[in-house]
Amino acid sequence: MRRVSIFGATGSIGQNTLDLIRRDRDSYDIVALTGGRNVAQLAQDAREFGADIAVTAFDDALPDLRDALADSGAEAAAGSAAILEAADRPVDWIMSAIIGAAGLEPGMRALRHGATLALANKESLVCAGPLLMAEAKKHGARIMPVDSEHSAVFQGLIGEDHDTVEKVTITASGGAFRKTPLNVLKDVTPDQAMRHPNWSMGARITIDSASMFNKALELIETKEFFGFESNQIDAILHPESIVHAMVSFHDGGVMAHMGAPDMRHAIGFALNWPERRDLPVTALDLLEIGQLNFEPLDETRWPAIRLGRAVMKAGGLTGAAFNAAKERAMDGFIARDIRFTDMAPVVEDVLNQMSVEFRLSSAEITLDSVGEIDQMARIRAEEAIRART
Repeated sequence: MRRVSIFGATGSIGQNTLDLIRRDRDSYDIVALTGGRNVAQLAQDAREFGADIAVTAFDDALPDLRDALADSGAEAAAGSAAILEAADRPVDWIMSAIIGAAGLEPGMRALRHGATLALANKESLVCAGPLLMAEAKKHGARIMPVDSEHSAVFQGLIGEDHDTVEKVTITASGGAFRKTPLNVLKDVTPDQAMRHPNWSMGARITIDSASMFNKALELIETKEFFGFESNQIDAILHPESIVHAMVSFHDGGVMAHMGAPDMRHAIGFALNWPERRDLPVTALDLLEIGQLNFEPLDETRWPAIRLGRAVMKAGGLTGAAFNAAKERAMDGFIARDIRFTDMAPVVEDVLNQMSVEFRLSSAEITLDSVGEIDQMARIRAEEAIRART
């Protein structure tokens, strides 16, 4: 029986992970589940799966969690320190699905046990990729990608020599505003940005998809996870979301990974690796699909892609500043303090200021330095937001 913890259990990735485990319940022992304010769901899952501990990120939600878990046998805890303590509990496999930079340190803690870290938290690699990969190597741990794009690249590289790779291409659906006229984008609302045409995801990641900041993060992740040069990594528009990534080789061949837009495929691959097991996902019928379309990404429509490419080339702590500024800019959009089209300029303002002032590209990456840059970038982003309101 495999011991498993799920960080971010109440989000879409966490719930899909539990759905897969539920189908093979006798094979897993759930140690820790963490979540945010959805205490009812967290407690329900902890009871169903017999978790040792359930942790909410918010101290003020602890009384409700304790009440919901009364007589269940599961421990209730709250706050960042409790999340780290849960990450210190030895397991065989951990899902890292906490959204944002807050997911970095729990993932680092989990790697110290030599566990397999299923990484859905984009920010860990974006903010501190070299640090995370070095920690895994130090402790003999394995990191498995859970983003559909990076899972696809991983699968395309199985049995292949990385030196024979010409290029890696990840795909983007285009999100909610792929066909929205450019002159209308400035007036779109957060509710509109949360309506993804293909994927069922959480609110923030769906907005990231609409702005293409998620794809910018994924470009950076691709470099950090697989070690390719920035000029070997590309992203293209693929509205059907069937081809998740392509690996092109020096001999002209291309390995493309295709699958229905269902996160349980990438999650299940990471959960069962090195085996392939049956998954409750729809099999592709290419005759029914009929055709697949590909287009270049328009950096005028999605300036986040241009910024992501620049961050990928710069390296160092640039990713930490980029991610923090992006998160704060999204907060501003959700609160309607800035427009949808203001998010990328806010992030660019922060990068322009901090890259020179803090020499981000050559700065040492540590947990402390990532935290410091993260906080400073949020402050600068707040100033940039106020300048636009």
